[in-house]
Order: sequence, then C-alpha cells, then structure tokens
Amino acid sequence: MKLDDFNNIDFKNIGNLPLPVKGVLLGILLALIVAGGYFVFWSPSLDELAAAKNKESELRQVFLTKKGQAIKLEEYKQQMVEIEKTFGALLKQLPDKSQMDGLLTDINQAGLERGLEFELFKPGKETLAGFYAEMPISIKVTGRYDDLGAFATDVSKLSRIVTLNDISISPVNIKDTKDKGDSSLLVMDAVAKTYRYLDSSEVASQKAADKKAIKK
Repeated sequence: MKLDDFNNIDFKNIGNLPLPVKGVLLGILLALIVAGGYFVFWSPSLDELAAAKNKESELRQVFLTKKGQAIKLEEYKQQMVEIEKTFGALLKQLPDKSQMDGLLTDINQAGLERGLEFELFKPGKETLAGFYAEMPISIKVTGRYDDLGAFATDVSKLSRIVTLNDISISPVNIKDTKDKGDSSLLVMDAVAKTYRYLDSSEVASQKAADKKAIKK
C-alpha cells in the first residue's frame, strides 16, 4: 500500500479501492464512531456515574454517622433513665411546704430522745434555688459527748435530707446547767440545713424573678 493510494481515493467508488486502503478507512471510521459515541453517549453517563458514586459515598458517611448517633442515643436514653430514677429518689427525700413542720418536729424529737436539752431551735429564712428551698435552723443543745454524737447520727438517718453544719462543741458552763455537778456536759452550736421542693407556683415565681433580675 502506497501513499498515492490515499491521495487518489475516489469516495464515490469506494468498492473498487484496494483492500488495504479499505481496512485503513474502516479503522478510521470505527475510531470516529467510538470517539463520537464517547462524547455523545458515554461521557455524560460516566459523569453521572461519578456523581452517583460521590453521592453514594456521602450517603454512606451519613448512614454511618446516623448509626453511631443511634447507638449513642440508646446510651443517652439509658443514662437519662438512671438519672431520673436517682433524681426521683432524692426528690422523695424533700418534703413539701406542708410537711416542713413535721420535719422540724422530727429534728427536735431526735434530740429529746437522746436526753439533750435545747437552748435554741430557731428556723431561719428560706433561700430559693432552682426547684428547691433551703432552710437553715440554728440550734444549741446541751448533753454528753456520746449523746451529741448519737443525735448527729439520728439526724442523718431521718427520711428527709438534713445536714449539720458549722458545728462547734465546747464545755458547758456548769453554773448555767441544771446538773450543777456534772462536768461531762458539752454544748453544741450548729446550723442544721433542711430542704423542701417548691410547688409549681413557687417555681413559676422563681423563674419570673430570675428573668427580671437578668433584665436589670
């Protein structure tokens, strides 16, 4: 096959061309068809495939993220259940407003049962904090060391939450006691703190007061 064969091609009479020339022309034609098919049909499809592949990767990542969140969500739900149980148990230890008098009586009775003499039992002003109120009770009792310790233990075992704070113990002035000759007596000054939960109206008032304070 010579170069002149291509220069003298008569496209109107392709059937009479030499076989080698026909083969080359057919190869070129097929190449053009393939190239044209790529740009017209395959290239857009490949772009769509690449986009779909990227989308699939994104969706897979989203799925894995959501799956991880779902696992953590179950853990969080379980933790919330445990927290609510603990909170509920603690809340039951807080009396409401109507039960405070009974609690004060229980504290006083605990001291009397240990043979202590109350010189002071004075409930103070409540302090509101969130969903509960704290009430301090100034107390001053006289008794023997073991009885004072037993009283503190009894108070800690009450069904309601009561704590003893700012405890100060000192020898009693015998002249001021009924047992003139008993030098084993001690006087204990302390602040007992007890708590009660606020009712719905008190909580609403507390929130309103907090908002008002923030605006100032």
